[in-house]
Amino acid sequence: MKFLSLLVFRLGKAVSVVLGVVVVNFLLIRLAPGDPASIMAGEAGATDAEYVNRLREQFGLDLPLIQQLLIYIKNVLQFDLGFSYRNRLPVIDLILERLPATLLLMASAFVFSLVLGVLAGVFASRSRYENRHKWVDSAVMSGALLFYATPQFWLALMAIIFFSLTLGWLPAYGMESIGAGLTGWNMVVDVGAHLVLPTVSLGCFFVAVYARLTRASMLEVMGMDFVKTARAKGVPSGQVIRRHVLRNALMPVVTFAGIQLGQMAGGAVLAETVFGWPGIGRLMFDSLSQRDYQLLLGIFLVTSTMVVTFNLLTDLLYRFIDPRVDQGATP
Repeated sequence: MKFLSLLVFRLGKAVSVVLGVVVVNFLLIRLAPGDPASIMAGEAGATDAEYVNRLREQFGLDLPLIQQLLIYIKNVLQFDLGFSYRNRLPVIDLILERLPATLLLMASAFVFSLVLGVLAGVFASRSRYENRHKWVDSAVMSGALLFYATPQFWLALMAIIFFSLTLGWLPAYGMESIGAGLTGWNMVVDVGAHLVLPTVSLGCFFVAVYARLTRASMLEVMGMDFVKTARAKGVPSGQVIRRHVLRNALMPVVTFAGIQLGQMAGGAVLAETVFGWPGIGRLMFDSLSQRDYQLLLGIFLVTSTMVVTFNLLTDLLYRFIDPRVDQGATP
């Protein structure tokens, strides 16, 4: 019952945060320079004031700002994200069409960075603590610092030049080979090949953070009394690392993992733009340049909901890793 009440409280808090984000995003978008009606009229070759006013009336841009906000909130509560005037399609259809590609990229980059970063941190901390193979610790920390300091866009461009243009190993653009007509396992392999470079370029920064965070957390746990007692009793070193050290050292890693998923939603914009990955990040960039406000607001709402959901799942994961969190948990 205590966990259920906490879950209900967290869900209510998440909903209120999403509604707050809806209001802030709407106001920021409406206050941004540029008039969608004028842009549409210019592209249609009719820039007279009467035509612009008709467009503004058609899309509700002539209403007071507060009234526009209330109408938009009402539509959102009814799961209506509006209509994209540039694509002539409902916003929800455009987002659902692109969302699977973004989720695939985010999941791949998340798993890649988490697994590689934690493993690197474990090896570095173990070599440091056991005072042998110190070069492993130095190599891991130097590599982590290099990845941390390298801009994502530069890494993405260098990866395209080296692995795609120079060596010809991996494709540099898109999600699949256009016109290949692949199906089944061949299509999976083709999508996987297109996924490698965006995944690595998006995840390398977080590999560095996970490696340093895991190393620092494990070295701290290794100095605690219960670890020294386990070693004194003759427990094998590998078992001490797995059962005693790693589990207690994972809490800071889990904390950052929830934050990382939110940051990845923003970082996906750059990766999808550079690699031509057909996700909502690329769609966000296009809608911003085209002043497609309804589509932009819909993307902001979906990404904000994803971030809040990831943080909620992180809170629940805390209690799975360390049940002691529930003992003092209060809403």
